[in-house]
Amino acid sequence: MRGSPGWQTCAVSALAQAGEPGERGSLRPIELATGAVLGGTTVGLVTVGSVVPLAAGLQMIAAVPIALIAHRCRFRALATASLAATLVTFVAAGVMPALALVATATMGGIVGSVKRRGGGIVTVFALTLVAGLAWAAVAIGALAALSTTRNLVFDNIRNLSRGVQELAARQAQLEPLGRMAADLTDSVLRWWWAWIGGSVALGVVTTGVFSWYVLGSVLDRLAWLPGRDPLDASRDDRPAGPLPVTLRGVGFRYPGAARAALHDIDLTVDVGEFVAVVGHNGSGKSTLTRLLAGMPPTTGTIQRPGSAGLGRVGGTAVVSQRPESQTLGVLVADDVVWGLPPTAAAEVDVDHLLHEVGLTGMGAVETATLSGGQQQRLAIAAALARRPALLIADEATSMIDPDGRRELVALLATLPKRRPMAVVLVTHHEADAQAADRVVHVAGGRAVGRLPAWPRPTRDPRRRPMGEPILELHGVKHTYNPRTPWEAPALHGIDLSVRCGEALLVVGGNGSGKSTLAWVMAGLLRPSSGRCELRATPVAEQIGRVALAFQHSRLQLQKPTVAAEIADWGGYATGSGTTGRALDDVGLDRSLAARSIEELSGGQAKRVVLAALVASRPQVVVLDEPLAGLDPRGRADIVDLLARLRDSGLTLIVISHDIADLAAVCDRTVRLQSGRIVAPESGPGTTPVPTGRRVSRVPEHDARHIEHGGH
Repeated sequence: MRGSPGWQTCAVSALAQAGEPGERGSLRPIELATGAVLGGTTVGLVTVGSVVPLAAGLQMIAAVPIALIAHRCRFRALATASLAATLVTFVAAGVMPALALVATATMGGIVGSVKRRGGGIVTVFALTLVAGLAWAAVAIGALAALSTTRNLVFDNIRNLSRGVQELAARQAQLEPLGRMAADLTDSVLRWWWAWIGGSVALGVVTTGVFSWYVLGSVLDRLAWLPGRDPLDASRDDRPAGPLPVTLRGVGFRYPGAARAALHDIDLTVDVGEFVAVVGHNGSGKSTLTRLLAGMPPTTGTIQRPGSAGLGRVGGTAVVSQRPESQTLGVLVADDVVWGLPPTAAAEVDVDHLLHEVGLTGMGAVETATLSGGQQQRLAIAAALARRPALLIADEATSMIDPDGRRELVALLATLPKRRPMAVVLVTHHEADAQAADRVVHVAGGRAVGRLPAWPRPTRDPRRRPMGEPILELHGVKHTYNPRTPWEAPALHGIDLSVRCGEALLVVGGNGSGKSTLAWVMAGLLRPSSGRCELRATPVAEQIGRVALAFQHSRLQLQKPTVAAEIADWGGYATGSGTTGRALDDVGLDRSLAARSIEELSGGQAKRVVLAALVASRPQVVVLDEPLAGLDPRGRADIVDLLARLRDSGLTLIVISHDIADLAAVCDRTVRLQSGRIVAPESGPGTTPVPTGRRVSRVPEHDARHIEHGGH
């Protein structure tokens, strides 16, 4: 919710007040987040549907997010989200849209709640009948109390009846229709409360039954979406006291899992310590993080003097590998104190905290303009505002450049020396653990003595020559929010030519403009000035010819299964053999086709995105940070995959800060700094077809020459 608009901010605030920690039955974090996001979506749909001509159909769609809240959360979350959304809609659009939202919430709430409890059409009929009678009573009471409105309604009925009678009088055979209209009008005006009340009740019941079949089927199709909070813990009413924390013989098995994620973990963390937990993807590191944050184990014991106090002042704070998902405030200073009670927020020295984490003087900066490293620092400042006794950084260094990673680790290492707290850094980078007081190595869910070193790729010779230029950029500049107080230049006159079949590496630190360049080359952003052309035609007019793999692969996977995702991108039936061939192309077993998207590891998700991209038959593929968040083995596997795709003749543009690994497969390197190409393009312009070998492996310590520019 980075840079969230005003109505969304109000909705979140109202929900937060309804779920203050310490109140009995307060909203859980997942309910708060679900209610805020989906309630805000409902506000947007209802408001736009009310004020924009020809957009009234959006009000019908608005029942879906409300129904999802009712389907996933307790009634109190539905009620709070509906109330907050109604208030925001009233302020933004007026009385009638607010009433429309209440009606939407009624239908969506009934259908979602019945689905959640396993009910059927009989239950829906009974509940909608009660709701219909309630709405009928409201309508009758309003007309009885508001005489002017009642008279206006009656006048409309009389005018309609008079019009029907006049039309019927023109044809002799229609005169009975005119008399019937006159008689009906007299009855309606005499017994208006019965007619209007009955019509309202019948309309609500009919709409509810119809919604059960239509909206209910939508909820069934969305059942695969994740709705569980991975950090949700059992209720603990003790005061926050997470340290010292001692784990004895701790294990954890997720519901429905074939095997445990953790086994026999013994660990103690006390005040003043900086502990690093190191392991490859899937080793159990994140599960250990959740246990330290308060999730109860399935075996063993965890002892603390108080509750874990996740998110509470003096408790536990977690900083994740995706800081933008934790950013809520529009401005940096707002985000630091977001969610704190007013009294606690007033005690926070925001300027001092920002200085402490290396963001001096940036309180008035918009959070949407921060680089990845700056976002991580902001997340740490927001965590420190809660004066945590335990700070857990879960892969917080995985998405930032090497210099930023070293600076962030140095910052984390100093915190326990300056504050009464402990820091646990979870990472798969051995270098990040060098500053720690203790290192815990995790493999296969168990604590081990040392992780085996994984070899890194060396130079892979090209097997076919490159062709003519296919993608060309001339004087490309791009500025976000131009001609506003929030204007943010990102690119400054980029000139670049990419040849058919080439593998180009674009490197640079966080905030250098790499991701903006990727979106421009994919045609998803039109440059503010200059030209970006694919075969002499603007890329923005050929969406899909240049495919883009996002840094966060999960954001591109929208279907429930791997097969459905690949088929959707490729435009063919799910059961066709093309899905299997696409999986073969990226080195995935065909049995993975039936796997749920939610069950994929980080490396598997990246490969599935690549399989889907290849299935869409693009001319160029742009990969934004393809190695981000992967352990050494996963990184090596992706490099191998890129080598195979390059050898197949596909043009690759790799956006990354990982020179050492990706130089093994790329023909040349372009370096960006502050939105400019700052060094000459390196590497040969054309590489002849060699007779060579596939990507080979060398130990990590033998690859240091690559890090210093060796190709």
